[in-house]
Amino acid sequence: MTRYTMLTALVATAALGLSLAAGQGRRSALVGAGISSLTAFVSLAAFALFGRRRDRPMQRALAIFVAMFLLRLLLVAAGLVAVVRSGDSAVPFVIAFFVPYFAFTAIEGAAVQALGRGTGKTA
Repeated sequence: MTRYTMLTALVATAALGLSLAAGQGRRSALVGAGISSLTAFVSLAAFALFGRRRDRPMQRALAIFVAMFLLRLLLVAAGLVAVVRSGDSAVPFVIAFFVPYFAFTAIEGAAVQALGRGTGKTA
């Protein structure tokens, strides 16, 4: 799992670094990139804790994937409301959340695929 954690850390560092350089939209971009990065690390931690059990690892990984998607949905809505209420633009928030989100989703998908390869013999 360390390879995926390292990839996540690199993408998170790039997203947060680019958000710092966003100019006027810096604050809302940092909120978006922060939510995206934090949930990616939580997702990988959940895969590490619950995905490696012997009984149905792929079903557990799918449940984690769905639960994290729903959590992200709630956090995006809360972040968007907070950004708009503070008077900042929503565009940097949306860009800073969704661009790294797609990279994190690919990394999480690779981690889930790796869980499937480590389960033993196939039929």
